[in-house]
Amino acid sequence: MEEKAYKLLALQEGITNRSAKDLIDCGLVYAHGKKIVMARALMDARTRFRVEKPQSIKKIFEDDNLIAVNKPAFLTSEQISKKFKTPLLHRLDRETSGVLLLVKNEEFQKKAIEEFRKMQVLKEYIALVCGRVAESFEVNKPILVIKKNGTVYSKISEKGKEAISFVEPLEIEGKFSKVKITIKTGRTHQVRVHLSDSGYSVLGDRKYGGKNAKRVMLHSQKIALLDYEFEAEPPKDFRIL
Repeated sequence: MEEKAYKLLALQEGITNRSAKDLIDCGLVYAHGKKIVMARALMDARTRFRVEKPQSIKKIFEDDNLIAVNKPAFLTSEQISKKFKTPLLHRLDRETSGVLLLVKNEEFQKKAIEEFRKMQVLKEYIALVCGRVAESFEVNKPILVIKKNGTVYSKISEKGKEAISFVEPLEIEGKFSKVKITIKTGRTHQVRVHLSDSGYSVLGDRKYGGKNAKRVMLHSQKIALLDYEFEAEPPKDFRIL
């Protein structure tokens, strides 16, 4: 006998179907040693699931203008905004960890948005990528964002908006590398798309050609804007597998 994964999980955990679906969508549910990626996938009714819990949200800084947090993987930026009851200044993908900023007043928000517009915001990421990155390189290719049926996909296109990334090698282990990426623009999935186009897909990023991993191995390490600068070290499990 078979049943949809989220319904079986709901029964196992004693939670609602919606909560079970959210856990699967967040990438936190495993069975037979593999991550469940489709909440509606049919599975044997005897399947036993392993559910991981996301790490706690750590506040880095707060004043009258903003809140800076170290976002754990598997939580959406919107979930964190809801928890702090504060609007987002920018967003990180669900599986991306690191520095996330929330804004507390409109005056500061306008100044910050202008800094983003003028490309005066420093943003540094750390990524584990497929391939051996031995030398630094720059990617200056426009990115077109495509939204369809509730999903978002980005690609290199002359019809897209300007996107600039600078990549520096940090460590090489076998067929994988750890790199630092500094971006001057903030297009949707910019780091992931630029690295993939360069032949170095982010580990775990199946959407853009990366090999399987626990998650998309991307971390927002530093953000600096106006008179602020915040850093967040990658989590302990952020290492070359």
